[in-house]
Amino acid sequence: MSLAALLGPALLGLGSGLALIVAIGAQNAFVLRQGLRRQFVGTVVALCTVSDLILIAASVAGTSLLEQVAPWLMSALRWAGAAFLLGYGLLAARRALRPAGGLVAAGAAPPGRGRVALTALALTWLNPHVYVDTVLVMGSLANAQGEQLRWWFAAGAMTASALWFGALGWGATRLQRFFAAPVSWRVLDGALAVLMLVLGLELALGA
Repeated sequence: MSLAALLGPALLGLGSGLALIVAIGAQNAFVLRQGLRRQFVGTVVALCTVSDLILIAASVAGTSLLEQVAPWLMSALRWAGAAFLLGYGLLAARRALRPAGGLVAAGAAPPGRGRVALTALALTWLNPHVYVDTVLVMGSLANAQGEQLRWWFAAGAMTASALWFGALGWGATRLQRFFAAPVSWRVLDGALAVLMLVLGLELALGA
């Protein structure tokens, strides 16, 4: 099989992966915030990327049939994700209303690595949209390439995840000077609160 025939599915996977992952969502918003704060960026980027790689690999291996086999599990994940997003949204709203909470002020301890890691994992694995986009959609697209080429598609999609999370996390550090002003953090946290609450309500209502 020619190199061009192999690169075709890989490029399709890259484009499809970027199209799905670049959309504004709870996970991306959290990676952006950690990048702006320069707090455990490598940990967050690594966890989000590895989680995506696992999900993509699982979808290509055939677990895209999970919704048909165990629909109750998807429903449980939807409610768990809704509860988490609503709770996180309320915390972001609280930070927006209390400016001191938006910055790492002198004498105030930032969240530890463990807490940040757990939040990143929760925003990934408790988000049903991740399963719909990564497992169902990506799995279907990959399997449509055929037995020999589906893993080339998966490789392209995995590359898209690694590139995006790295660019979002470390690219955000360049905006730190702008976010030195407390009002900037209030605006960001206010936007995050609205986003999280809307996503949480959409999940709770089954949208």
